[in-house]
Amino acid sequence: MTDARHAGLQSILVLAAATGVALLPLHLDLFALMQVTLFAAMSVLALSVAFIWGFGGILSFGQTAFFGLGGYVYAIAAINFGDSTNAILLAVVLPALFATALGYFVFYGKISDVYLGVITLTVTLILFNVVNSTAGEAYRIGIARLGGFNGIPSVPTFNMPFHPEIPLSPETSWWVTGGTLIAVYLLLRLILVSRFGRVAVAVRENETRAALLGYDTRLVKLGVFVLGGAIAGLGGALYVNWGAFVGPTIFSLSLSAEIIIWITVGGLGSLFGPIVGCFVIQWLVALIGSQQTFNSNLVLGAILVGFVLLLPKGVAPTFLLCLARLRKRYRSTTEHGSAQSTPHAGQLT
Repeated sequence: MTDARHAGLQSILVLAAATGVALLPLHLDLFALMQVTLFAAMSVLALSVAFIWGFGGILSFGQTAFFGLGGYVYAIAAINFGDSTNAILLAVVLPALFATALGYFVFYGKISDVYLGVITLTVTLILFNVVNSTAGEAYRIGIARLGGFNGIPSVPTFNMPFHPEIPLSPETSWWVTGGTLIAVYLLLRLILVSRFGRVAVAVRENETRAALLGYDTRLVKLGVFVLGGAIAGLGGALYVNWGAFVGPTIFSLSLSAEIIIWITVGGLGSLFGPIVGCFVIQWLVALIGSQQTFNSNLVLGAILVGFVLLLPKGVAPTFLLCLARLRKRYRSTTEHGSAQSTPHAGQLT
């Protein structure tokens, strides 16, 4: 599929997504709308991993560290400020700064990709245990109690910018969350077609060759990692806004494993695929959780194994590949039919 056709397909998908975001509240009840809002918030987290892993070649098993940090930062800031505007900004900035510090020691310390996954996973476990041990009156930041394993309840949800007296309705929260998902997707698309994005993909393909061409591969990978951390922090704020609660389980290992399944199902090297994978898997988890016959972890494990063995490229890349083959076959059939119907020179009267 040519770049022009691929861009056209992407434009159609974005337009369809924007239309769906605008019209969905008219066709769903409140419970279904809240579920879809949750799926969209988690899809922002999926995009952060899809970008740094699929296009930066950085496999972070502990992306929930930045996701959870963003959620806690938003909750603490919203409680202290009484306004979600600056709290959302801090939920993006502080995880990005934390990713900068962590990424500096990892990339400039020339730690291999395998150890990077272990380090990020360890950081997630450390944050989980630290936050889980903060029960009691002594553990507070400003007027916000951390709550330990009980978490922080009654977190103020999003409000109109700089107007805390006007909280957003569930419908408006969906528009904000869905619109943010589309905006992050478009932002990453713009980055990928920029010079930095092309260099990042080149570093993923062959880091040694990119370094020989004069690029600072450590700085490029650090930039990709920081951007992924900032997006994950934004996803954490959206998640806390959905439930008005945050607890240590936001750092859980099960969520880290689910992200890998989202990417595997949707397709590594794609941005749209992981969104589809997140929506589908989250819907299945919610469906399985409503009954007692099957265990959700067992089903997720079976899905992961099935896609790795039968559909390793994921849904989105496989769909695009099949579409390209069908177009090629149709074109060759059309050209062959035209050649047969055209008379030879000797047949011309």
